[in-house]
Amino acid sequence: MAQQNDIAGVSSAMNNPNKIWFITGASRGFGRVWAEAALKRGDKVAVTARNLSSIADFKEKYGENVLTLALDVTKPEQVKEVVAKAHEHFGRLDIVLNNAGYSLVGTIEEADAGEVRAMYDTNIFGTISVIQAALPLLRKQGGGHILGTSSGLGHVTMPVIGYYCSSKWAFEAIHESLAAEVKPFGIKVTIIEPGAYATEFGSQNSLKFAKKLDIYDDFKKQFTERLQHSQKGDPAATPQAIFQIIDTPNPPLRFNLGSYNLPWVRAAYADRLSTWEAWEEVSNSAQGKPM
Repeated sequence: MAQQNDIAGVSSAMNNPNKIWFITGASRGFGRVWAEAALKRGDKVAVTARNLSSIADFKEKYGENVLTLALDVTKPEQVKEVVAKAHEHFGRLDIVLNNAGYSLVGTIEEADAGEVRAMYDTNIFGTISVIQAALPLLRKQGGGHILGTSSGLGHVTMPVIGYYCSSKWAFEAIHESLAAEVKPFGIKVTIIEPGAYATEFGSQNSLKFAKKLDIYDDFKKQFTERLQHSQKGDPAATPQAIFQIIDTPNPPLRFNLGSYNLPWVRAAYADRLSTWEAWEEVSNSAQGKPM
């Protein structure tokens, strides 16, 4: 019965979407794909990017339904100002989508602390700045839905992009805690976890490279070749799934985007459980007497 009610809610909402979005990192990749799809279905969208010229075409295509704003998420004061401006312009924000981010390519030994901090400034602290700027506005208006573009790599890892994976593990934890904290205010939270897709995320604009140590050359070459031959999803196939998430009255906390993640994650968790269980007796012996 609950599932039938959810489906009915999706159908009703999709007939009258009237959603207002705020999207970071809208110049390319999923940010652009989902912004365009939302506008095409009649929603209104505040699209943001570091370079305003990279999103200027939105205004030409969609007129008053779109607001284009320059935003560097690593600047908290600018984030607060831009989120407030978007809210004032449209009168409310229904969907706040944190999509800005990039990957640092390099082994754990190769990347220096400054490079890792810079990535976290965008992927984590930038996300936090948007959330903290939006929450007072969402509470005041009586609700909203925060979406975060994570990755299947928020549950599993790969070599060579370990620091990027670590940012997504942090991203997942922050949003899971957030969901419990804001539920009493009628604010929903969903973590979108894409698998590999043929977006610009793998382009030079979305990657930064750590210093190179020759000792890892062969390993990185083999890793890169495997990635190049892996199957990738079609970004154009994703918007309807995102719309179902935002239109249902009871959206999931986590949502796997695409068909490749779940088998991979399922195997990873099965392996973890097996290891923990194999060592359970030793673990229990370390508990000691109740204090």
